[in-house]
Amino acid sequence: MRIGVPRETKTLEGRVALVPSACADLVRRGHEVWVEASAGIKSGFADADYTRVGVKIAPDAAALYEKGELIVKVKEPIAGDLKHLRKDHLLFCYLHLAPEPELTRKLLDIGLTGVAFETVELDNGDLPLLAPMSIIAGRIAVQIGTHLLHQPAGGKGKLLGGLPSTERGKVVVLGAGAAGGNSAQLAAAGGANVVVFEKRQDRMAQMMALGSNVTTLYPYEEAVARELRDADLVIGAVLVTGAKAPHVISAEMVKGMEPGSVIVDISVDQGGCVETTRPTTYANPTYVEHGVTHFAVTNMPGAVPQTSSHAICAAILPFVQKLAAGNWRENKPLLRGINVEGGQLVHPALQGMLG
Repeated sequence: MRIGVPRETKTLEGRVALVPSACADLVRRGHEVWVEASAGIKSGFADADYTRVGVKIAPDAAALYEKGELIVKVKEPIAGDLKHLRKDHLLFCYLHLAPEPELTRKLLDIGLTGVAFETVELDNGDLPLLAPMSIIAGRIAVQIGTHLLHQPAGGKGKLLGGLPSTERGKVVVLGAGAAGGNSAQLAAAGGANVVVFEKRQDRMAQMMALGSNVTTLYPYEEAVARELRDADLVIGAVLVTGAKAPHVISAEMVKGMEPGSVIVDISVDQGGCVETTRPTTYANPTYVEHGVTHFAVTNMPGAVPQTSSHAICAAILPFVQKLAAGNWRENKPLLRGINVEGGQLVHPALQGMLG
């Protein structure tokens, strides 16, 4: 099969879907791999690193999409990509369609088959292609939130870990999956007092085991509002597979927070779990609403492409191999990952979203 890996076009996105070592594996299996010129530069891979293992370089996006049958990329297609996609393309990437009706309609009009990383689901409910980027986003959320609390960045001027004679900072995390769990772990290791809201008892136990400075609570609305009032950093990491994230934090709750506090909404890819969330980019990543700094970049792991590209490639390669082999419809996780096909919405969480 001819596999095409385009250069990512989302603002300040540095990742590449397949690293040279993965391409070498696919070439050895008899596949023809095309990579758009300079697609791997920000991840630390020159075009020569690809050609050395048998990859062919397409000079531009038009040539890349023309050659490819299976298109493997990281982020959802945007204007520059959409004009090149065809009905016969098999698209494999993050799609996050639930909060994007316009993109959904365009993909339906094209009629291609789109398998989304975030909805490839194992029999036990795990999401193996979402997990590595969730882990990275969870850690980035704490790093960025810590910086945004600095006074020159507009924050309240508080050091999360505290020190003798001062109070520790307070971090509230909503959701204890891969993203929220890693946020809680990093915040706790830095010495902050951490409150994690989670529904699953097993995840609550995991969070409690992080240390005596971690408290876990069930996300009753009253409890969430109470804990937000004196929170310094709030991290939203709520996920419903394939669906739009529920608003766990209302605008009224945000109004009740202290000025200079920070919200990082990792759930923004699925619409955000905070009512006041609106998508941003790394070119203009924050805004202030009700005195609270919001960070809601839709491609958080794109900030660390040399780490993220290796992580996502290691996760997706076995599935790329199955897709390229041609008998992928025998694979249940990939079947569950289909979002659109032949002009129809396929994933149950998306059906009905366009009325």
